[in-house]
Amino acid sequence: MKISKNDILIILPLSILLILGLVMVTSSSIYIADDMTSNPFHFAQRQTLFVSMGLIAMLIFLVLPSDFLYRTDWVFMLLSIFLLIILFIPDIGTSVNGSIRWIRIGPINVQPSEICKFSLILYISGYSVRRMSEINSLRSFLKPLILLFIISILIMAQPDLGSTAIVCVLVVGILFYAGISFSQLTLLILLISLLGYLAITTSPMRLARVLAFTDPFAVDVVQKAGWQLSNSLISIGQGGWLGVGLGNSFQKSFFLPEAHTDFIFAILVEELGIIGGLFLIILFVIMLIGLMSVAFESFKKGRLFQGYTVFGIFLLISMQTLLNIGVNIGLLPTKGLTLPFISYGGTSIIIMLSLMGIVLRINNENKIL
Repeated sequence: MKISKNDILIILPLSILLILGLVMVTSSSIYIADDMTSNPFHFAQRQTLFVSMGLIAMLIFLVLPSDFLYRTDWVFMLLSIFLLIILFIPDIGTSVNGSIRWIRIGPINVQPSEICKFSLILYISGYSVRRMSEINSLRSFLKPLILLFIISILIMAQPDLGSTAIVCVLVVGILFYAGISFSQLTLLILLISLLGYLAITTSPMRLARVLAFTDPFAVDVVQKAGWQLSNSLISIGQGGWLGVGLGNSFQKSFFLPEAHTDFIFAILVEELGIIGGLFLIILFVIMLIGLMSVAFESFKKGRLFQGYTVFGIFLLISMQTLLNIGVNIGLLPTKGLTLPFISYGGTSIIIMLSLMGIVLRINNENKIL
């Protein structure tokens, strides 16, 4: 099949991001991996395994017709809710740093909230098509909101405010694009904002992170809630325009927690400089332009489910990238969100590559219609 402009806009930046991600996971985790396992390449080897599994998943979704996903979107949704529920069964859910977010299956810690993002994109896209003629009716409007409420409660109980915010944006964004009224959108935003405010003010940990975000270098917070953010800013500040050189980061030497996951962008800027950080952002921008191009092309051909799905994937990648980078540079309070295709993490990279397989499949289908 002929390679299109959209193929280049998506595959080229994706390939570079995956390679850059492997390099940065290797660099940022080398000291902590050596300390934890006596193997400095422990996390790098596991990330290589995760990327390989993700590429296999991407190939699987590349050959699956998008109409099959439309017919089975409810299966993915039920599976996600089931995983979110069994997460809280003793001896099944794994607690890390006080959060119960993972189910251990062999060498992989499965994160149900990541699978839920995947499922929500498919299900809400399919629901929007099936209820297109009545999307503004109260009954059709409330159904996905009830589902969103149940999922939000399950994810918040882990606790995971960052993923909760992402799933809310996904549902609201797709529904708005599908045609809900501006008044319904305004109501949704107000309700979600209120719930977010309550979630922060009723949790000492989250409130401490917000206070640390306002002044991460304050004496009373820098050793506590502001430790991650203050060290992230120090890491970025040390990088300058050209960086200190690949592998030469000082902050990754047990100063910056989660250097290979949530704060890998800070290490990237420290080692590769602001130029390296801007190059990474440009790669994401090019990919996002490709995604929107595929979505618009799907809508032009009357393929609504495909258009909403690719738009949802665009929302997920763009929001998670903005939130992660925003946290790293101090524009947002600290949240546990990975940087797509770059951060260490099995479920995240497999789900992201699966979504890219769906995009490429839809793009290939658009070519022959």
